Amino acid sequence: MSYKIIYHGSNAVVDKPLYGFAESNPHNDYGLGFYCAQNLDMAKEWGNRTTRNGFANKYSFDERGLKILNLCDKSKYTVLNWIAILLHNREISDDDRIEFEDVLLFLKKYYIDVSQYDVVIGYRADDAYFRFPMMFVRNALTYEKLEEIYLLGNLGKQYVLISKKAFEHIKFIKAIQCETIYFERYRRRKDAADNSYRDLELSERLSKGKRIRDLMRQEND
Repeated sequence: MSYKIIYHGSNAVVDKPLYGFAESNPHNDYGLGFYCAQNLDMAKEWGNRTTRNGFANKYSFDERGLKILNLCDKSKYTVLNWIAILLHNREISDDDRIEFEDVLLFLKKYYIDVSQYDVVIGYRADDAYFRFPMMFVRNALTYEKLEEIYLLGNLGKQYVLISKKAFEHIKFIKAIQCETIYFERYRRRKDAADNSYRDLELSERLSKGKRIRDLMRQEND
């Protein structure tokens, strides 16, 4: 089916998403774009991220004629491609203590330029969960555990409009008021991420499995 129903969680009604203005932060997961979800509950959580009376804006989106990068297609891509895109777009602080030479080599092998696509479908990595790929890049988290967190976890997927052409294919349907419970649900998800991160810092130090340097050596063999 060429038409999709997608939702954008916000503290305001967004009846006309504008290219170049829809998301003003170029350091989001996939860079500048209009971030949506196909799951209504997830959009409501995001709509109530900073308020108790946000909105899940509902749209009809026509995929016909658009070039789509689906990073969730495991037959073509791995979590490593997704992490490389995150590292390219997200701001990395000095506190992350990573070797930038390792990051540059990693990007060279796995990065995909999303600007060549109209739409990107990929996993979500809000601030609470971005720490996990950073653990992996620091060689402090195994590849197996990272896959478990993201591919088998409950983060959900983002549906991101990237190109001007994509913005011409979206049609506003209505704004759905988010119930107060979604404010608490977002907080619980963040708290769960915080607790999981602290547990992994201790348990993963001695865990067996492939780490980033193991994978990079395999590529060079």
